[in-house]
Amino acid sequence: MEKNNKIYVAGHNGMVGSAIVRKLKKEGYKNIIVRTRQELDLIDQAKVEEFFYEERPEYVILAAAKVGGIEANIKYPTEFLMENLIIQCNVIRSAFNNKVTKLVFLGSSCIYPKNAKQPLKEEYLLSGCLEPTNEGYSIAKIAGLKACEFYNKQYGVNYISIMPCNLYGENDNFDLKSAHVIPALIRRIYEAKMNKIPFVEIWGGGNQYREFMYVDDMADAALFLMENYDESQFINVGTGKDVTIKELAETIKKVVGYEGKLKFDTTKPDGMFRKVLDVSRLDKKGWKYKTELYDGVVKTYNWYLNKIKSTKSYK
Repeated sequence: MEKNNKIYVAGHNGMVGSAIVRKLKKEGYKNIIVRTRQELDLIDQAKVEEFFYEERPEYVILAAAKVGGIEANIKYPTEFLMENLIIQCNVIRSAFNNKVTKLVFLGSSCIYPKNAKQPLKEEYLLSGCLEPTNEGYSIAKIAGLKACEFYNKQYGVNYISIMPCNLYGENDNFDLKSAHVIPALIRRIYEAKMNKIPFVEIWGGGNQYREFMYVDDMADAALFLMENYDESQFINVGTGKDVTIKELAETIKKVVGYEGKLKFDTTKPDGMFRKVLDVSRLDKKGWKYKTELYDGVVKTYNWYLNKIKSTKSYK
């Protein structure tokens, strides 16, 4: 990409999209196109097509998605399936209709089968049944990466798909009804500290393993792959390292300075026992993450504290 190319970042207000915009600006890209949901509802096919026709972006990074934690995915599988399918189809189709030079589609490591071998290699896709607790979201993301693959094969375009591990960081969602595990734990442990609550209850037994990557590292990887990757096969993006939820909770407890206890509710679902990506293909391309988990949690916690101070409350 040239510094003056038109780059459309879909979902720029979200955690991932905002990190990508920060990275593009830091690298000197001057022609970044964004639209809020109020300005452009990506569910509306006609509006999306009109936007692409008028703006003519040359590059597209598709970071817009309906996302949420395990509770939200269990409760609203229809919305996680349908909204993501519609957003992806509208953006990818309009990108093709308006001759976008290159598109980057951001997926999720939840696409892999529940009982797949660990670490998760790209070739394990569709080799078994999905994890039931996020099946709707997973199916949508699989459809998105397959759409990119099929467009490449049938029409000779250049659409790449990136599958990141669990992400966290600045501008994350801290709403307890829909948050992912790190922001949810940060908020709950912080509020327990401030309200002198003697314990924090956590879903599951705490022995399940997860891989986490700081969102600014993801943004760096996305730009690196935009410049250096042109294959139809999707590519994993992560740290290649995982921790148990119990270890994660203890890390957050230490960062927050909470002295109470952590109680794990084994009556609640754990999700997949382990989910860590094989990032050997990415390693061979020459990219590696920079932010270790503890440092990333510190950055995220400090951002949350600043958000609370600036808004007086954060819901």
